[in-house]
Amino acid sequence: MKRGPLGRFLLRWFVCSLGLWIAAGILGHNISYDSQFGVLTIAGLLLAIVNVFIKPIVVILSLPAILFSLGLFMLVINGLMVLLVSWVYKPLEITNFGAAMLAGVVIGLVNYLVTTILEEKETA
Repeated sequence: MKRGPLGRFLLRWFVCSLGLWIAAGILGHNISYDSQFGVLTIAGLLLAIVNVFIKPIVVILSLPAILFSLGLFMLVINGLMVLLVSWVYKPLEITNFGAAMLAGVVIGLVNYLVTTILEEKETA
């Protein structure tokens, strides 16, 4: 069953929110959302929007750095996207750039796992 653009965006929103929740659990005091589900939901929505509209532009502009670092610069970009959301949406507090980068890694891993599981279900 194919998902349309809205379905893909809703999945991205869910994965971003879930990833932020897991990252907050792992990183403890470095990510604060006042234990409110609504904060994670809105932050996940904003992160999904940032990843759809802003991240591709940043990736294209930083392509030389990405190629030179063999893709490791994507960790910096993911961290910047998470940090941007925390700057825009104040109830989500991230203490430093390192925590934002680790949160980006966790969100990327959650995205990979959820996508892999859903693709396996679709082929079965």
